[in-house]
Amino acid sequence: MSPAWPRRWHDARPWQTNLALIFLGSGLLLLTRQLISEYSHFTMGFSGVSGWSVILYALAIVIVRSQPVNRYTFGIILTFAIVFRLVTLFPAPYLSSDIYRYAWDGVVQHAHISPYRYVPGDPALQFLREPNRDLFDHINRRDYAHTIYPPVAQLLFYLITFINPTMTFMKTAMILFEGLTLFALLKLLRELGVRREQSLLYAWCPLLIWEIGSSGHLDSAALAFIALALLARYRQEPILTGLFLGLAIMTKMYPLVLFPALFRRGEYKMPATLTIVVAAGYACYSSVGMRVFGFLGGYVHEEGMDTGTRYFPLELAQQLPGLHSLSAKPFFVFVAIAFAALIVWCWRTCCNPAWPKAQSAQTRIFGLPPGADFVVPAFSLAFTLMLLFSPRYPWYVAWLVPFFTLVPDVTAFAYICGLFYMCTTALAVGYGPQEFLLNKILYSGVVLAFLLDILMHRWPIHRRHFVLAPESVRS
Repeated sequence: MSPAWPRRWHDARPWQTNLALIFLGSGLLLLTRQLISEYSHFTMGFSGVSGWSVILYALAIVIVRSQPVNRYTFGIILTFAIVFRLVTLFPAPYLSSDIYRYAWDGVVQHAHISPYRYVPGDPALQFLREPNRDLFDHINRRDYAHTIYPPVAQLLFYLITFINPTMTFMKTAMILFEGLTLFALLKLLRELGVRREQSLLYAWCPLLIWEIGSSGHLDSAALAFIALALLARYRQEPILTGLFLGLAIMTKMYPLVLFPALFRRGEYKMPATLTIVVAAGYACYSSVGMRVFGFLGGYVHEEGMDTGTRYFPLELAQQLPGLHSLSAKPFFVFVAIAFAALIVWCWRTCCNPAWPKAQSAQTRIFGLPPGADFVVPAFSLAFTLMLLFSPRYPWYVAWLVPFFTLVPDVTAFAYICGLFYMCTTALAVGYGPQEFLLNKILYSGVVLAFLLDILMHRWPIHRRHFVLAPESVRS
């Protein structure tokens, strides 16, 4: 079949696209295997593995976004995505031990005890230690921290450990949630008129392979609920939107920030459903009173979120002349103003259909249909939260990847992959000056990427060379 658009000198044929993806996928597979090897035998270091993974991932994005595909391309993408995660499934997690707390909380619930009532090291739970020694010995903060995970997360732990209370099965469940996320993204991409091969941006993301495939982080479940909420919002199904957003919030708290973008003015079924989900979740564990919030307050203090030592933008402002003694309160006021402005923008852009200019601007820049103009505001709220929050753990930004898949953006790529890479370098092992330097490098890269994004939108010279082939072109 001949192409439906003029072929340029750099255009590949579909079989060449597939061959290139097989080559890049094989390289990512070797690097994934090398990640497991690095646990016990230093060869190129975690930073070497992550750096080369980001490079191959970026090349795969360029190819899948600019070259023609055929019916075999998606199969190649999906096959490699599955194999990446199978490689990481059985080895024990090395870079994070959070998954052991997940399984422990499930085991405690099967003993008819609220996971919020006792810390794992409490003598009241001693009878559970020997039968679950492989879990207990790896739990972090086990002697002083109650569980921090919200009710829906606890329900998931209960259900997963009911089937099999092991680390491997918990990782399997988190990978299956990734499959649910990918399913929702594929549905949404199709309805947005974007070819399904763009799902590579999610399926091959090294951060997800490491933090969900290898470490089994709970964020995978939150990602699935967020993706389903976005799909329901696009289909204008308010009850399902509220249900899935509520489940996401009750799994990991941060999706609450998406509410202004997913809410439609005059439609109260969504917030009502969300409220019911949250209230029902906490009601299920209300026997412990205020302890249902677990270690949340302790974690906020431990991470310096209450004092302001946690936030890189504040620390950067304190380096300016005359601002050395700047406290956290002005920073919190700035955060409140920033989010207030974003919420007003969301209200005008995606909550009120009477603002066609905002819709046409998004359609022009990102190629989204008018019914999807909530995607960019939702992404902006999530991205802004992460930039101001400045997390030091890469899995905290995993929830940005589904948005990046829907609206690819150089700035988001720089932040997601930049944090992923920087957290594998020597700068990530310390706090204070080392962490500040890490963030300076990271945020400098994000600013440069943002300026590049502006130039690319203002003068789209790159489109002469990298134009996404139409959905209908499959040779």
